[in-house]
Amino acid sequence: MKENKINLQNKFGLTVDEAALYTGVGRNTLRSLIKNQKLPALLIGRKNVIRTDVLEEFLTINQGINLLDVENVKAVS
Repeated sequence: MKENKINLQNKFGLTVDEAALYTGVGRNTLRSLIKNQKLPALLIGRKNVIRTDVLEEFLTINQGINLLDVENVKAVS
């Protein structure tokens, strides 16, 4: 059985799938946040890569906010 653990100590950035596993936020929600410029990501080929420090900052400033309500989500600059 494959383990779904992500070692963030060696990762500078996470794909959307990895970020979803790490945070518990759905992949489609993360993609929507990236599309609406609330969560910055690097586009590498066809993959979006989210820096781990940016992801942690995003979660901190949006604590208690419904991430599905994109209009009320605070963007990370």
